[in-house]
Amino acid sequence: MPNQGDAAGGAVGAGSAPETPYGGRAAVRVEGLWKRFGEQVAVAGIDLELPAGRFIGLVGPNGAGKTTTLSMVTGLLRPDMGRVLVAGHDVWADPVAVKSRIGVLPEGLRLFERLSGRELLGYMGRLRGMPGDETDKRATQLLDVLDLAGSQHKLVVDYSTGMRKKIGLAAALLHNPEVLFLDEPFEGVDPVSAQTIRGVLERYTASGATVVFSSHVMELVESLCDWVAVMAGGRIRAAGPLALVRGEAPTLQAAFLELVGAGGRTAGESLDWLGGQAAR
Repeated sequence: MPNQGDAAGGAVGAGSAPETPYGGRAAVRVEGLWKRFGEQVAVAGIDLELPAGRFIGLVGPNGAGKTTTLSMVTGLLRPDMGRVLVAGHDVWADPVAVKSRIGVLPEGLRLFERLSGRELLGYMGRLRGMPGDETDKRATQLLDVLDLAGSQHKLVVDYSTGMRKKIGLAAALLHNPEVLFLDEPFEGVDPVSAQTIRGVLERYTASGATVVFSSHVMELVESLCDWVAVMAGGRIRAAGPLALVRGEAPTLQAAFLELVGAGGRTAGESLDWLGGQAAR
């Protein structure tokens, strides 16, 4: 999706964002990020730099802290300690500048269900201060590309899971953000919808924008991403280009299991009673 220098801020290449250790501009910089819920430490002092213009996977087992991290990075949850910069702007010191430059599709997205798909996009665009005619033009294009044109006048409450993910993605892309954050965007989505979403995201990153998405499906991450951060126990275990993180392992799945300390784990003999019905 071409960058049109619009309400998204047009700050790509502005020089305000820091450099990454791998060269190029950092889309996101996380410094000393902590979050605790009662006695549970969800995120334990993360330092992370995510390069611009890449398809980035944040991977980890359930409970690793991925959703909490993305919530803090996008300004939805205030950290106990630490700082986050997006496109060179502090998420908490300059929230308006950050939120004009990002798109977010959170897990368990709540939508305005009594609006139709088209009405929802029209509302979101105008809420962001976009001109009405530009909002309507982009909404038409997104509805068409995401195979929602035939359901654009149906209420969102009647949308399937896959349709909800797609209309949520359309709303996140409408203002042409520099960085798009997606939390489990393919969860519960049928293969046809997943392929459609994938095509839109690949086109988006090809234009120089950045996608950061969380997942625990290693095969999906390996097929989509060129940069990966592995998270477990609220900490970053490894981060960098996909080939570097995978190392000598045959697959990202194998490398991931070793990094999170699950390599070689089996059910052992504790379930020796399971199965064997044929012997009864």
